[in-house]
Amino acid sequence: MTHVQKQSASAGLGGAHAADADVPRPWVLAVPSAILGLVTVLVGLDVASDARAGGSPGHIALEVAIMAVALGGAVVLWAQLALARRRTRALQRDLVRAEADLARFRAESQEHLRGLAAAIDHQFDRWGLSAAEREVALLLLKGLAHKDVADLRRTSERTVRQQALAVYRKAGLAGRAELSAFFLEDLLQPAAPARADARPAGGETR
Repeated sequence: MTHVQKQSASAGLGGAHAADADVPRPWVLAVPSAILGLVTVLVGLDVASDARAGGSPGHIALEVAIMAVALGGAVVLWAQLALARRRTRALQRDLVRAEADLARFRAESQEHLRGLAAAIDHQFDRWGLSAAEREVALLLLKGLAHKDVADLRRTSERTVRQQALAVYRKAGLAGRAELSAFFLEDLLQPAAPARADARPAGGETR
């Protein structure tokens, strides 16, 4: 996975979490819709009872209107609940895909890092570095100062400087900057631009 793909995976993961915050929880819609449904049933029973008892038309009409409003509200809320559930399932699928992309990137990154470590180790062999010099060189590549290297290796800063000079001498390099550039130069080179005079596949230049 490239750096752009990593950013896409991270953005997808963050976007899924952000969008999930905008989706109402099912119970937020289910509870009021159930209440409205219950109100509709109760008012309907009351309307039927009033009609059998010969209630006034105005009172019955009012109850019918209340029942219609409650029923309409319940229908709207149930529709929103169904939509929220569909969106939640879609977000869960997006989240699973984003997490899979991120896990794949991490696995590929570890593979590349192992390959880089092997290449560095092989180059140290070619230079004929001792075990102490290899350790110092690795710590210098990580950006540690001589004092920090000395503290980690429990030795003097003077010894570290001497070992660093031995590394540069055996490698034929001028110093830390060239040591870092030796391993990082190829990694930091931009991709070669396409040639303007490249001949199209299957065709001829004009």
